[in-house]
Amino acid sequence: MAPASKKARSSAPPETSRALAAEILDAVERRKAYADILLDRTLRGKSLSPADRALLTEIVYGALRWRGRIDAILARVTREPPENMDGYVRNLLRVTLYQIFFLDKIPAYAAVNEGVELAKRRGGTRAAGFVNAIARRCLREKERLAIPDDRGGNAARQLAAAWSHPEWLVRLWLDYFGSQEIEALLSANNQPAPLVVRANRLKICRDDLLRRFAAAGIDAAAAPHAPEAIALSGASTVERLPGFEEGLFFVQSEAAQLVSYLLAPKPGERVWDASAAPGGKATHLAELMEDGGEVVATDIARRGIARIEDNVRRLGLTSVRPLAADAAGELTADLARPYYRIHADLPCTGLGTLRSHPEAKWLKCEEDIQRLSQLQRKILDRVATRLQAGGVLVYSTCTLTRAENEDVVEDFLRRHEDYTLDNAADFLPAGAERMVRGKYFMTLPHRDNTDGFFAARLRKAAR
Repeated sequence: MAPASKKARSSAPPETSRALAAEILDAVERRKAYADILLDRTLRGKSLSPADRALLTEIVYGALRWRGRIDAILARVTREPPENMDGYVRNLLRVTLYQIFFLDKIPAYAAVNEGVELAKRRGGTRAAGFVNAIARRCLREKERLAIPDDRGGNAARQLAAAWSHPEWLVRLWLDYFGSQEIEALLSANNQPAPLVVRANRLKICRDDLLRRFAAAGIDAAAAPHAPEAIALSGASTVERLPGFEEGLFFVQSEAAQLVSYLLAPKPGERVWDASAAPGGKATHLAELMEDGGEVVATDIARRGIARIEDNVRRLGLTSVRPLAADAAGELTADLARPYYRIHADLPCTGLGTLRSHPEAKWLKCEEDIQRLSQLQRKILDRVATRLQAGGVLVYSTCTLTRAENEDVVEDFLRRHEDYTLDNAADFLPAGAERMVRGKYFMTLPHRDNTDGFFAARLRKAAR
C-alpha cells in the first residue's frame, strides 16, 4: 500500500491536466460524483490552454472507460489489489497507465515523471517510489501487459477484462442480448458519445440551424433518425455555439428526442412529464404541441426545477409549467386534474449512457437494479392514477436491463387490465421504425450510435 502523510497531503499539486484529472477521478470514486459535472466545473474554473483542456477531458473519460483494464494491469504488477491502495495514488496510477497504454501521442516519460512528482507532493517519497516502480515496470512490459490475462476465465470474465466492464454487467447483458451482440455493445460503450442538439422547431428549422453552424465553421450534420436532431463534431463549449442564447436549440441525445414522438402530444392538450429535469423532453413536448396547451414538468429537486425554468426561459416557451413534486409520494392538489398524456421517465441505473457517463458502470451494482425497479413500479402506479380514460402513458428509461424495462411494464399490464401496449414502431418518425424490440422502443449504442434507451407506449381504455 502506498501511504500518504498528512503533511504531504496538505500540499496543493500543480494545476496541470494530469493533476486535475487525478483529482477528478478521486472525487468520482470517493463521492460517487458525476464526472461530467466535475469536469465542467474544473474547465470553467481553471485557466487552461485548448490543448490542456482537451487532454484533461481525454484522460478523465478515457481512464473511466478503461478503468477495468487498467486495474487488471495494476493487479498483475503489484503485490496487493488496487482497491487496497491509497485512493488518490490509485487514481493517479490510472491516469498514468491510461497515457502509457492508450495514448500514443503522449510521451511516456512525461506521463511517468509527472505521475511520480504528483505522488511525491501528495504522499511523500514512499508514494513516489511506489508509483515510479509500477509505471516503469509497465513501460518495460507494455507489450505483454497490454494483452488481458484471461487464463482460467469464463466468457463473461474474459469479455469484462477485454472491454473494461464489470463482470456482473457482462453476465447480465449476455443473457439479455446474447453472445453475438455483446462484444459490439461493450466496444461501443468505450467510444465517446456524439454531441447532439435538438433544433427548436418554434424558432428555426433544422436546415437553417445547420447553415448557422456551417457559417461559424462548426462541423455539424443532420442526425439520421430524429427530425430535429443535429450531430456536432469538435464543438466548443455549448454555451458558445451560435444560437444558444437565442434559444435556437437544446442539447439532447437523439434517442431521448425520439421518446417524445411516442407520446405524440397535440396542441391544446394537458400533458404531464414526471421526473422532468433538466427539461429536455418537457420542452420538446411543448415544441411538438406548438406551445399550445399545458406541459406540467415535475421534479423532486428544487435545483432540478430551477434548471427546467432556465431552459424554458431560454427556449422562449410559455406552455411549460415547472412544479416541484415527488412522483413517488402522495400527489399534490396541483396534480389532481387528469392528463391526456403522461411521460414517466423514471430513475434508473443509466446503463444505456455509459459513453457519456462511463463512471456509472463502476458506481452501480446489481442491487441497484432491483432497488430501482421497485421504485419504478411504485411511481408508475402513482402517475397512472392521473391519466384520463383513453389517454396515453409512455414509460421510459435510459438503461438496458430487463428488470428495469420489460419486467416493469409487463408487471404493470398484469395488474392494470384497462391498459394495453401499443407498438412503438407505429409512432416513430420515418426511418426510426426499426428501433423496436417486440413492441418496445429500444435504441442501442452499437447499432444506432445513440444512447441506450427503452420506452413503452401504454394506452388506457376509454370508458
